[in-house]
Amino acid sequence: MPHNLWIGRPGSLREITQAAKSWDRSADLGVTEFRSLAGRATVVATPKAVRRTKYSWESLDQATATFLDRLARRIDGPGPIALIDPAAVNLLEPGQVSGTARPGSGGQNQWFVLANSTGAIVESTTVPGAFGFQSTAVTSMFGWRHPVWVGVPVMPGMTVSFLLPGGFPAATAAAQLDFKAADGSYLSSAVATGLLVGAVVPAGAAFVTPVGKAGAVASYSLAGACLTIGGDVPAAGLAGDGCPGMSITGYTDSSASRLPYRNVSLDLLEVGSAVG
Repeated sequence: MPHNLWIGRPGSLREITQAAKSWDRSADLGVTEFRSLAGRATVVATPKAVRRTKYSWESLDQATATFLDRLARRIDGPGPIALIDPAAVNLLEPGQVSGTARPGSGGQNQWFVLANSTGAIVESTTVPGAFGFQSTAVTSMFGWRHPVWVGVPVMPGMTVSFLLPGGFPAATAAAQLDFKAADGSYLSSAVATGLLVGAVVPAGAAFVTPVGKAGAVASYSLAGACLTIGGDVPAAGLAGDGCPGMSITGYTDSSASRLPYRNVSLDLLEVGSAVG
């Protein structure tokens, strides 16, 4: 089910219902090519490509144009801002969906074991970078970590759905959505027995953290999880789009053919920290 663009600071995202005139979400691959006089080529690439996104709207309503203007000029703070584009279905990071992380990282940048819970995130001894959850008790629980914020940015009234990895035992597993306020404090949870849980984001919530429990003692692969919004149906085969922190690096604002409508364009770049 298609959804609209959401943009803004966590806790004050705005839904833009008007389709953009142009839209480019090509990633910056970070590849530099060197060519010798003899014609031999050498390529140097950064470990991770960052996303660049460009939007352009014509005759945007005044309220939305003003909202984007405040974001671009950082009137309400330095950022970064959250961006959920219409093509993003699975809001988990690509590595979280494939069950992989940087070899030797311990998976701590992707998953975490809940406080007061037993269990561990463990790296495969045969496949470097592949991770699983070692459940040491039927109560062992763990969650999916967002790379920038305390959870995935959401807004009250959104529909959120979460699917646990398919290797978890449906008869004993529990899928959970933890909702948090803008300051990161815990608000409430939605819990369902089995692999799938869905809920409407409650009032006051700015973030959601997906959480899982196997309900049995064993090791389970972390590949195949899915987090969706707006009625998108979660499925194990959906690649991770993530919900990155972004910084606005380019901005234009001009009057449309009739005021108060405006023509607005934004250039955004993925950043790696909450102060980007």
